[in-house]
Amino acid sequence: MKEPPQNLPKRRKLPHRAPAWALHDAIFFVTICCTPRGHNHLCLDGIAAPIWESIEYRQQRIDWFVHLCLLMPDHLHALISFPLEGDPAKVMANWKEILAKKTGVHWQRDFFDHRLRSGESLQQKAEYIRQNPVRKGLVRSAEDWKFVWDPIDGGPSGPALP
Repeated sequence: MKEPPQNLPKRRKLPHRAPAWALHDAIFFVTICCTPRGHNHLCLDGIAAPIWESIEYRQQRIDWFVHLCLLMPDHLHALISFPLEGDPAKVMANWKEILAKKTGVHWQRDFFDHRLRSGESLQQKAEYIRQNPVRKGLVRSAEDWKFVWDPIDGGPSGPALP
């Protein structure tokens, strides 16, 4: 196997804390990827169930408030609010570590997050996330995708897929 060049730039760690001036009710659009990409790691009932359980458990502990979580085969998208005194990076790292031990899922290091700005609509971002399986050709309608956790629906929603 060919060795990579040694002079490549190092990947920098992304800051995951909201700036001090950010509103305390910030909502983050989060993406977490699995490794290797291109394989179905998450859209399996035996994997999804522990993920949903852990979201509910942490929701009850007030580690976060998940507005929506959608699993794709090799990544997940979520809309999450964190307590003001919480550290999103630590919360997410701990969650990923526990899930990795429980499910065997291998997560990529770190995660991507984007704090919704005042002009961005929570409903628009949620719809964008829900349409992801449709855009990828996995289902015809977003309502057909069962790997969704929504607190309004009481957790996982949608019909079972074949």
